Amino acid sequence: MPRYALQIEYHGGPFAGWQRQAGGLVSVQGAVEAALARLEPGPHTIAAAGRTDAGVHATAQVAHVDLTREWDPFRLAAALNAHLRPHPVAVIACARVESDFHARFSATGRRYLFRLVARRAPLTHDRGLAWQVLHRLDLAALRDGAARLVGHHDFTTFRSTLCQSKSPVKTLDRIEVSEQPYPGGVEYRFELAARSFLHNQVRSIVGTLERVGSGAWAPDDVTEALEARDRAACGPVAPPQGLYLVGVSYPADPFAG
Repeated sequence: MPRYALQIEYHGGPFAGWQRQAGGLVSVQGAVEAALARLEPGPHTIAAAGRTDAGVHATAQVAHVDLTREWDPFRLAAALNAHLRPHPVAVIACARVESDFHARFSATGRRYLFRLVARRAPLTHDRGLAWQVLHRLDLAALRDGAARLVGHHDFTTFRSTLCQSKSPVKTLDRIEVSEQPYPGGVEYRFELAARSFLHNQVRSIVGTLERVGSGAWAPDDVTEALEARDRAACGPVAPPQGLYLVGVSYPADPFAG
């Protein structure tokens, strides 16, 4: 059976997350699998690089699917997009891949972006696409706090109690925090990269760093929270609407060329 890799973009707002849900809840996976069933009858199961939570967005999720017939990748993407309407989901790239390619297990890295907007006026165009706070944050303090988390650590403090990962030990390769003008305020962007992440790790980190940027925590408090290895030591968990899966890396880019 030919295998295809799909690069998928979606607005997470209307969905109960990536993973197929019981009880009639709409998921991104379910929407894509339903579109595939319109092209080839029968049930389809797709595997993704990461299972994003309800309300979380993606600009470059990657999934793979096995089909019974050969498809031109361009035509397959176009046909899926036609059947995905009106869901806010789009297949932005499609490629024929080898049978041993796996969207999740072949991945060597994942990148997330978190958007936080500080302004007093309500968000309009970015409503549901960013976390809004009312007061500006201290960029230097944000960066100082973030630096405490880069590297190989036990991230028990920063993972959900529902996390199914066998180990809380992960290597966080990079956290970059930047600031840019935003109408009526300022936007802070948190970019994180690692081979893999724990459940709620990014949102837990950003929520904790927001406390540092607001002055409620000192940067040293981040170190203490990390070393506590205790979920109760974590700051507030940032809401899902600011989070985006923006990149998945593989030994060879399946969409190149």
